[in-house]
Amino acid sequence: MSFITTKDGTKIFYKDWGKGQPVVFSHGWPLSADAWDEQLFFLASNGYRVIAHDRRGHGRSDQPWEGNDMDTYADDLAALTEALDLSNVVHVGHSTGGGEVARYIGRHGTKRVAKAVLVGAVTPIMLKSESNPDGTPMKAFDDIRAGVANDRSQFYKDLSEPFYGANRPGAKVSLGQREQFWLQGMQVGLKAAYDCVKAFSESNFTEDLKKMTVPTLFIHGDDDQIVPIKAAAIPASKLVKGSILSVYKGAPHGLTATHRDEFHKELLAFVKG
Repeated sequence: MSFITTKDGTKIFYKDWGKGQPVVFSHGWPLSADAWDEQLFFLASNGYRVIAHDRRGHGRSDQPWEGNDMDTYADDLAALTEALDLSNVVHVGHSTGGGEVARYIGRHGTKRVAKAVLVGAVTPIMLKSESNPDGTPMKAFDDIRAGVANDRSQFYKDLSEPFYGANRPGAKVSLGQREQFWLQGMQVGLKAAYDCVKAFSESNFTEDLKKMTVPTLFIHGDDDQIVPIKAAAIPASKLVKGSILSVYKGAPHGLTATHRDEFHKELLAFVKG
């Protein structure tokens, strides 16, 4: 297996397939690089070099006690791109990974970046406040933390239902898809899973988004029950000059799986364009 070592000694696992312009993927919580396998296979088969890493604390990466915060996630992503000496990169981030991509550009600039795709991203900020009335109340995130701390196995099984919209009439989500979500969730260290809730819910990406001067595509389902579009992609896309907002009608948070063909077609077109 392939790893890079960050400045604090944390080993980050990554997979690196294909040849061509690099496309780097950042996964959502509580998943791993494996969540992107279908996209990696698709783009590598279409002439691109694809790279996906397990965020610290997740999957096959080390599980340090410290550093489970958005700044460190972004710095780890920078360490990966520098270790592999990547340039002209298209960054694709889903959910928490979308925040990671935005923070990476905010902290490290666009020198190595060609384009960005944020899918169901947690940007600009998830937490409800007086200045963000459409956000999600703190109690919801406290409930997530309680679920993770008390019985994370059952919590991840339950969470897979709204994640893929399996609780909607006529939903066609396989049991295997939901079990894959559970399996990846169970690979996350408990401390990392717990800390990441604060990272994805309370981080404010407003200033990061303003620094995203590369072509940027936002993709979001209008039935996203995890990261509601009204407080996410709609305001976020307005902060990125010249960005494109693509709304998938009826799509859930896990649209990369439920709307895979549509997503692949749009992703390839954007990367090529």
